[in-house]
Amino acid sequence: MRSSWAPYCLLSCSSVLPVSAIDLPFQTYPDCVNGPLATLRNLVSKSKGAPRIGLPAYNWWSEALHGVAYAPGTQFRSGDGPFNSSTSFPMPLLMAATFDDELIEKVGEVIGTEGRAFGNAGFSGFDYWTPNVNAFKDPRWGRGSETPGEDILRIKRYAASMIRGLQGPAMRDRRVVATCKHYAANDFEDWNGSTRHDFNAKVTLQDLAEYYLSPFQECARDSKVGSIMCSYNAVNGVPACANTYLMQTILREHWNWTAPGNYITSDCEAVLDISANHHYAKTNAEGTALAFEAGIVSSCEYESSSDIPGAWTQGLLKQSTVDRALRRLYEGLVRVGYFDGTHSEYASLGWKDVNSPKSQELALQAAVEGIVLLKNDKTLPLGLKTGDPKSKLAMIGFWANDPKKLSGGYSGTPAFEHSPVYAAQAMGFSVTTAGGPVLQNSTSNDTWTQAALAAAKDANYILYFGGQDTSAAGETKDRTTIHWPEAQLQLITTLSKLGKPLVVVQMGDQLDNTPLLAAKAVNSILWANWPGQDGGTAVMQILTGLKSPAGRLPVTQYPANYTAAVPMTDMNLRPSDKLPGRTYRWYPTAVQPFGFGLHYTTFKTKIAPLPRLVIKDLLARCDNAYPDTCALPPLEVEVTNSGNRSSDYVVLAFLAGDVGPKPYPIKTLVSYTRLRDVSPGKTTTAHLEWTLGEISRYDEHGNTVLYPGTYTVTVVEGEAVVLDRWPAPSG
Repeated sequence: MRSSWAPYCLLSCSSVLPVSAIDLPFQTYPDCVNGPLATLRNLVSKSKGAPRIGLPAYNWWSEALHGVAYAPGTQFRSGDGPFNSSTSFPMPLLMAATFDDELIEKVGEVIGTEGRAFGNAGFSGFDYWTPNVNAFKDPRWGRGSETPGEDILRIKRYAASMIRGLQGPAMRDRRVVATCKHYAANDFEDWNGSTRHDFNAKVTLQDLAEYYLSPFQECARDSKVGSIMCSYNAVNGVPACANTYLMQTILREHWNWTAPGNYITSDCEAVLDISANHHYAKTNAEGTALAFEAGIVSSCEYESSSDIPGAWTQGLLKQSTVDRALRRLYEGLVRVGYFDGTHSEYASLGWKDVNSPKSQELALQAAVEGIVLLKNDKTLPLGLKTGDPKSKLAMIGFWANDPKKLSGGYSGTPAFEHSPVYAAQAMGFSVTTAGGPVLQNSTSNDTWTQAALAAAKDANYILYFGGQDTSAAGETKDRTTIHWPEAQLQLITTLSKLGKPLVVVQMGDQLDNTPLLAAKAVNSILWANWPGQDGGTAVMQILTGLKSPAGRLPVTQYPANYTAAVPMTDMNLRPSDKLPGRTYRWYPTAVQPFGFGLHYTTFKTKIAPLPRLVIKDLLARCDNAYPDTCALPPLEVEVTNSGNRSSDYVVLAFLAGDVGPKPYPIKTLVSYTRLRDVSPGKTTTAHLEWTLGEISRYDEHGNTVLYPGTYTVTVVEGEAVVLDRWPAPSG
């Protein structure tokens, strides 16, 4: 081991600074002295280091889902002072609704910069366990808003942009180490007696390659992410964190994810699950050895839960496996400049780079761009004027005046949180406000209706801020229903009878909006998910017309009875005699479909004429290592603003055709872009980039195949060509 590690500790490094108070830095830098690092206590997330050689303890577990967040490896200073806050962006699902890859990369750059600044100061490590790239295929999943939605192309592009922003251009050092999670087929928490800790996801090779693993292919093969987190669940009988097919055959061999420093961490306590919940191993020691032999290099743990010492003393954990794990872990820290001290490319980042005015503007922009207009009878934008006695607002609902509701899960401490009421008052409007129910039903003690009616009595407009908060869904908690909460519907109905313009602004995940869409007295609906630190300002800018809505749903809005027809544990996507299908590609009767979003103006689109495409010619023009990444000629779409208000416009290009294996998808998103600030009467051309992989199908063996045939956007002719041949499991 000595010869392996000597080259990594030659640059001058910061000396060890032992601290314990939470208002001081608690992560430290090494005092680099050549020596062995092969100690078992460094194979867990809360590593002990090696004091004899000046290697300090290091906690690998930091979080940054939509901004630097609390985690065992990340703390915020208590009270005033540097590193007491970070920029809090909207939840990823709302950012996905922007369909703006340039924006997502900028967000990633801010999070990576602030994360590195926290790390440089000792308030965090340099390894951040984000992004979450699991697909949000079931509306009940408690963690769905942590993801970029249900569509694979959207998830892949979000992941690519976020990783590029977080890790930086990687000319030398990474800014931080990003981690794609949870690998793989992880998309429910606790349903009908099954939990994520004991669930065996039974997935066909077709669905595995096409849907569940495709985002991780983007992370590992194409975007060179530094780390992967294996999930709690099993996949086809083998726990994900002991699954050599996933971690070796696919990840390292098929996708060639073999660069120095690339490492796999378990999800937290997942190693214990191998024996205790999956019963795949007889003892914890045996399960621990299986995980490390299969490819993990670190066991994430709250407290000691794996049995690394037992696996070692019983001869189950080999020296070569320990050496491999330590090498990959610490090479990752080498890649991020941890051992370089002031020589690191990003060593100068500090408190001055956190909560900058540009970062705060970007958080507001992300919220504005993501908010989706779901219904409007021309009530919006509101005809409000500051100081006008006819511009009185009643702002009612559980999050109208509660800034703590804005952030969602996996959050840190933002520099500020601006509620809708705060924003309206800052704009100079006359506001009356009242709270409201969250999850209460029709039999709950009603402590809100009279206050709401009093607030609405003299108002000209009623703005209702409802939906669901994090008490309805989150990590460990799935939803059991996607109905609007009964008490909220009753309150909305009562307010609608006042005969005043009524706008509903919805927080949280999608609910079945059927009753609100059918109610004529509900004039408009906005979906705001969890909009982040400046969410109130974003909502008010859209309601008043300072900004125009252009977000689009990144998920399907299902009817409430969908949940009775589909078990959460059924991993199949395609429709059958037992399953109505999942996602917009396979489910035809959405309440509001993936990609839906209204505007304050009108647009007309026209696809430019397309040439016939010949498969052999397409492949002849491309020498990419992976044929599915070969570019097609850009798809050009003319967009004309035929209305009277400037607005962004998201162009979504879908493909449909009876080609490849049956059943055929209804349609598939193959490209998108966001056009900015298209003025009235103006025509602009969107140049949509797409690849061979995006017009391909997956066969029953998981192979990516480009089939000849007629598509709705173009004609592809020639012989079918396999672009990616999927490895079969052994045994």
